[in-house]
Amino acid sequence: MNLAVQKTLSLLLLLVIGFLLRKKLKDPAQQKGLKTLILTVALPAIIFVALLKAEVQWDLLALPLMALAFNFTLYFILKFSLPLFGLEKDSSSYRTYLLLFPSLAPGLSCFPFLIEYLGDDALAWGALADIGNKIFVLVIAYMIAMSWYFKINNDLKVGNGEKIKSLLLSLINEPINVVIILALVLISLGLHLENLPTFMSTAISTLSNLMTPLVLIFIGIAVVFNWKQIRKIAGLLMIRSGLTFLLSGTILLFAPQLSYAAILVLVVFPQSAISFWPFAHMASVTALEQNNEKKRNKTFDMELAVNILACSLPFSTLVMLTVFSFGELFTSPTTLLVAGILLIGLGILKPMLKWFNLIEYEPALEKETHSS
Repeated sequence: MNLAVQKTLSLLLLLVIGFLLRKKLKDPAQQKGLKTLILTVALPAIIFVALLKAEVQWDLLALPLMALAFNFTLYFILKFSLPLFGLEKDSSSYRTYLLLFPSLAPGLSCFPFLIEYLGDDALAWGALADIGNKIFVLVIAYMIAMSWYFKINNDLKVGNGEKIKSLLLSLINEPINVVIILALVLISLGLHLENLPTFMSTAISTLSNLMTPLVLIFIGIAVVFNWKQIRKIAGLLMIRSGLTFLLSGTILLFAPQLSYAAILVLVVFPQSAISFWPFAHMASVTALEQNNEKKRNKTFDMELAVNILACSLPFSTLVMLTVFSFGELFTSPTTLLVAGILLIGLGILKPMLKWFNLIEYEPALEKETHSS
């Protein structure tokens, strides 16, 4: 059996184990604790080990800029294309999709597969690229959310400098970013993992080994099989994934000399699940709106946002497993462009049928109302 297929089956087994543990860990507080353990212990440890093991060249520091450029590119593409798929421009649903879709959460959806399939160098590249993505999801997404809030509530004059300062501090204080900075400082001093005291390197390496099983078990526990949600949101997730494949394929046309590992990082990193951070900004805006006495239009649809996040992680996991199971196939620009066109085609199928009045289509989840 192909080694990649065997690796995929072993990872799927961990997902099944997580699914079987759902009844044991159904309390949201328990799931939150598991997620916190992943993001504050296992993920920083594995990134620290990967950076200190890898041969990091300083020209790789361009990776954060490339990731940030991807966020902006996807944002502006979606800004003008979302109305074509049945979303009314400047509606709460439109703003919800537009803020969430350009964001990436590689820690839970991409990094475990990079380390398992490609090794330390690829994970180090992904971690460096994530710095740019973090700037987008923590700072820029917040500014966009607040600008929409003040546009709707134009009679309010509230300074938001303190909140921006708080978010910048969270960017610096987040464990993942701290270990990346620390690792880069050590590398600049010529220190690598083997130069650390044995007890320290052993402890960090042991913690890093927790990463993949914890993440996949968490996905198995947290996945939501709600077919109504999937039916409504999957089409736009396919379009997001298709656009990303097209962008990766286009870049690869101009950089055919990249190594196998570099190509797969270029392909899978932008396929990461949607980040939780824009959702956190939405929650902050919603809290401000609830404190206002005047009834106004909502800036975001929080119910829709929750459902998008619930569908995004399993969808991204499926894409990752598919790409890595057929790794060589997805190193071809032709394959990426065809995959992108096919996914976009599947995503626009319902809107096209709607235009021909064959079916009803509404990308935002309908809220059930009960007459009293």
